[in-house]
Amino acid sequence: MAKTIRNKYEKALSYETLMKAHMQSRKGKGYRKEIILFNLKQEEYIMWLYEQLKLCKYKHGKYITFYITEPKLRKIEKTKYIDRIVHRWYVNSFIEPYFVPQFINTSYACLKGKGMHKACLDVQKAMKHCKNIWGEYYILKMDIKKYFENIHKDILYEILQRKIKDKKILWLTKEIIYSNNGKTGLPIGNYTSQMYANIYLNELDQYVKHNLKCKYFFRYMDDGIILLKTKEKAKEILEAIQKFLKEKLKLELNQKTQIFKNKQGVNFCGYKINEYRLKIRDKGKRRLKKKIKSLKEKVAKGEITSKEAKLYLAGHLGYIKIADVKNLKEKLFY
Repeated sequence: MAKTIRNKYEKALSYETLMKAHMQSRKGKGYRKEIILFNLKQEEYIMWLYEQLKLCKYKHGKYITFYITEPKLRKIEKTKYIDRIVHRWYVNSFIEPYFVPQFINTSYACLKGKGMHKACLDVQKAMKHCKNIWGEYYILKMDIKKYFENIHKDILYEILQRKIKDKKILWLTKEIIYSNNGKTGLPIGNYTSQMYANIYLNELDQYVKHNLKCKYFFRYMDDGIILLKTKEKAKEILEAIQKFLKEKLKLELNQKTQIFKNKQGVNFCGYKINEYRLKIRDKGKRRLKKKIKSLKEKVAKGEITSKEAKLYLAGHLGYIKIADVKNLKEKLFY
């Protein structure tokens, strides 16, 4: 893989690649009003967008802000659909092919072939291995304080600029990164934000793996786990990580960060994991029960169809599937 990205913008930009990004962006959301209206004149809109990007006249739109409460209170900034097409094209053309291959194998969030399930199973496998070679060992569990809110845009741009040398890609990168207010914080609703968040913490991943030489390190977005032989070593690693985050990325670990013995197991990606058991956390069960009850009520009122409810729950069923549960599916659905 090339160390830098040069002369790729115009090669990647075409009516066809933008149309493909549109098709991907609308998948599973074709019922939404803004997408229905866009579809009515999609050829005209895509051609207009192509011209705007070709001439570097594209301007990112403003955001609609709202809040969600599940799984916790979060500020969501939603942009116009046409901007979401640009985000998809940008990630498809420049981020996935050139940045993702540089990530460590044990980074899992928002990556094809990875995800929460693989993260948990890999952590459990490593815990079994450490149990066999060390007997007792320690777990360093890290959680970054308000991660998306505290990503520093100038630092992020500097990281991207190291690899991107194409002036037009850098222009579009700036247009996206600085599209919302403030020097810190990425819009949680943006497709680009997920990838930017991974690129930002890849700096930490590389430091932990190559400088600190931590073999058993796993990260899912802002949650990280390191398995270590002694408590003293865990304390030493934690101190080094805190210093790196503060000096290089202007980030802090929150109060959830702690060191504990392996026999306690570890909470990661919604599961409670130990060497021989993987359970769904009680909080996750309560949230799932609440969602199923809500969907049942909507089906009864005719607001959604039974098929639509099942499609929505497909991801949740996968969440249950890998855990050690007895008849949980039946208890939840019947």
